Amino acid sequence: MDAPAPPSGLFDGSVHLFPVRAYFEDTDLSGVVYHANYLRWFERARSDILRLLGIDQRAANEAGEGAYAVADMQIRFLRPAKLDDAVLIRTRCTELKAASCRMHQEAWRDDTMLADATLRVGFVAPDGRPRRQPEDWRTAFKTILDESDR
Repeated sequence: MDAPAPPSGLFDGSVHLFPVRAYFEDTDLSGVVYHANYLRWFERARSDILRLLGIDQRAANEAGEGAYAVADMQIRFLRPAKLDDAVLIRTRCTELKAASCRMHQEAWRDDTMLADATLRVGFVAPDGRPRRQPEDWRTAFKTILDESDR
């Protein structure tokens, strides 16, 4: 028997779309999704972007080159997600620099925005200091760069 594939997103132009579902473990006592779970969902979407772009962050980290780390994030919680909601994470790369990139992420349930985040992700060496992203990674990010907000 073939096993189903793990959840995966896709690109619609420069926008990455990643589906998630709100499970019981994601909710708090009141039955809504606990705020920290949006951060987990956003991280999953960003990890999926790397995978789809052919960026092997794990291999780079194991080789001592470095890894991406969130350096700055602002988030607004607009509406609650609830148990069993299908949520779509939309991610855009809005700025690309030598050692970092800025992203904008949104969580949507149908036509309702639930959360909105702007963040900067930096590439850091194993000692935690900023380091230039590998050039082939920057080239991959250029293919999805969306500067429409600038």
